[in-house]
Amino acid sequence: MTPFAQLLDIAERSRRNASDLPQQVEAVRYWRGVGFMVAGQSFAADMEDVAEILQPPRMTRVPGVRSWVLGVANVRGRLVPVMDLAGLLQLPSKANWRNRRVLVVEEGDHLTGLMVDAVLGLQQFPEDDVQSPDNLDSAYAGYVEQCYLRQGKTWPVFQLRQLIQSPEFLQIAV
Repeated sequence: MTPFAQLLDIAERSRRNASDLPQQVEAVRYWRGVGFMVAGQSFAADMEDVAEILQPPRMTRVPGVRSWVLGVANVRGRLVPVMDLAGLLQLPSKANWRNRRVLVVEEGDHLTGLMVDAVLGLQQFPEDDVQSPDNLDSAYAGYVEQCYLRQGKTWPVFQLRQLIQSPEFLQIAV
C-alpha cells in the first residue's frame, strides 16, 4: 500500500469512528431580579433598579413627614432617605427588625432607601414565562406590570423606579 493510500485509509476510518457534533440547542434567556418580601407577598425588582442592599442603618427621624418615612441615614457619606415600603402601600409589615433590609434605588444623583421585610436573593425566570398580572392587591397593583410563575407561586415584578417617581411617594410632608 502506498503512503498516500494509507493516509486515505486513516482519514476514512477516522470519519467513520468520529463522534457526532453536539446538537445546537437554543439558549434560554433569563430575566434576573432581586427577590424581596413585603407584607407576606414575594416580589422581584429589576436588577438595574437596585443599586445596593443594606441592613437597616442608623437613621435620624425627620419631623413633619408621613409615618412611612423612617428617617435619613448616612450611607458612606451620602444622605439616604429611608421609607417603609409596607407603610407606604398601607400594608402591615410582618417581619422583625433583624430580617428587614433596605433596597437602595439610585435615580440620577439621588439615592432612596426602601425598607422591605426580607430579601430573597437573586431570582431568575425564563423570559418566555412572563405573564400579565391578575388578582393583585390594589395597594401595589399600580406598580406591577408583569409577573412570573414558578412552582405555582406568582412573583410580581415591582417597578421601584415608577414608585419613587409617583406623586404619592413625592408627597412626604404631613
